[in-house]
Amino acid sequence: MTITDPSGPDQVLPTPSHTVGPFYGYALPFRGGEEIAPLGHPDTITVHGYVLDGDGDPLPDALIELWGPRPDGTVPHVDGSQRRDPATGGHLGRNGVEFTGWGRVQTDANGHWYARTLRPGARGRNAPYLSVCVFARGLLVHLFTRIYLPGDEAALAADPLLTRVGDRRDTLIASEEAGGAYRFDIRLQGEGETVFLEFE
Repeated sequence: MTITDPSGPDQVLPTPSHTVGPFYGYALPFRGGEEIAPLGHPDTITVHGYVLDGDGDPLPDALIELWGPRPDGTVPHVDGSQRRDPATGGHLGRNGVEFTGWGRVQTDANGHWYARTLRPGARGRNAPYLSVCVFARGLLVHLFTRIYLPGDEAALAADPLLTRVGDRRDTLIASEEAGGAYRFDIRLQGEGETVFLEFE
C-alpha cells in the first residue's frame, strides 16, 4: 500500500512500517488445551506459572505450547490433541484416554497459565523435561525453552544443557509445591530472564 504525495500526482511515498498481529485470540486457542493427561489419570501433575515481561509485569495475552514424553521416556505418536468428527466435521477435542503429550494454553488476565500432564521420563542423557514454546505480543519470533522438574538431583547435575548454562540453570528448573504441582515462571527479559534456546 502506498500514499500519494499531495505535492504531485507522480510522487508516491511508502506507507510507514508497523507491526500487525499476531492475533492469538482467534483460532489458535482451544478449550481443554491445558488438560494434557488423560482424564482421571492417577499420576497427573500440574505445572503452572506466569509469563512476565522485562519489567516483571504479567502478560495477559501470551500463548504457551508444551510437549512432553510419557513417564517411561517414550514419545507419544497419537494423533494431535484436536480431533474432527468424521461424520460432521465438528471439533471433538481430546478423547480423554490417549496421552498426546502436547497442549496449548493461554495466559489469563493476570498472566497466569497452567497445564495438567504426566511427569515426563528421562530420554537419553537428559534429565526429564517439558519442551515449551512461547508466543506473546512484542515477539516477532516465538521462543523455545524447557521446564525441568526437580526430584532427581543426579540427573539434573548431569544434564548436558543445564551444565552449559551455568549459573542460569535455575531459570529452567521448576519449583515443587504441594499436591503434585510445580511452579515455573517465564521471564521474557530483564533480571532472571529465562534461558531460551535456538534451533538450527
